[in-house]
Amino acid sequence: MEFAFGPPLLEAINAGAVDYGYTGDAPPIFAQAAHAKIAYVAVIPARGYGQAIVVPADSALKTLADLKGKKVGVAKGSSAHNLLVSALESANVAWSDITPVYLAPADAASAFARGAIDAWSIWDPFYAIAELRQKARPLPIDPKATIQNSYFLANTDFLAKHADVVAGINEELAKATAWASAHRGEVAELAAEASGVDIAAQKRSADRAEYSFSPMTQTVIEQQQAVADRFQRLGLIPAPIAVKDIVWFWKPAT
Repeated sequence: MEFAFGPPLLEAINAGAVDYGYTGDAPPIFAQAAHAKIAYVAVIPARGYGQAIVVPADSALKTLADLKGKKVGVAKGSSAHNLLVSALESANVAWSDITPVYLAPADAASAFARGAIDAWSIWDPFYAIAELRQKARPLPIDPKATIQNSYFLANTDFLAKHADVVAGINEELAKATAWASAHRGEVAELAAEASGVDIAAQKRSADRAEYSFSPMTQTVIEQQQAVADRFQRLGLIPAPIAVKDIVWFWKPAT
């Protein structure tokens, strides 16, 4: 099953309609806060190259501070939401200083193209498409604020009954990501064929993507806890959560 972004996928996992899925860092935070039946089962540690806060080519906005008073498109509860929050914090810009416009990626793409929003926090391939079609340019961000892991999650009921299946899926995905890292051109071609997105955008996305795969680690848990704490401080989730409470530690076969 395909989903436009993380939150609806995790709704499906919680409902048991999907057993296993992949998403960015923010969706599991919101899902855990809503007591969803999810567990972290693996991670893609990432440096954040495939995401950005972009503005139109002719925009007068040059820095994150310039976003004060501006409309910024973002998918609520997505990794781009966390990128926006983290980037603003790094530049000492208060969340209340901007006007977030919550839009799904396709709707935000349309709004950005017609100038209905001043900036857009987004990930690939939408980021690459905006660069190629609208000549969008990314605002400079402190590299520490762009580090965002991606996660594989499973329905907890399914995991309790079929931990061996989840481990097997993880083993195969580890092999697939290793292959993808060495065959980025082929990955772009496959993604373009499957999605209908222009090959140039998919190639740009694949060239800067992170292709790695590992079990959850204490470092990763601490990084994800920092994301949860950030959203809680802003009142975007109602109460503190402990990420470690829903982590499953996969032990690779080799």
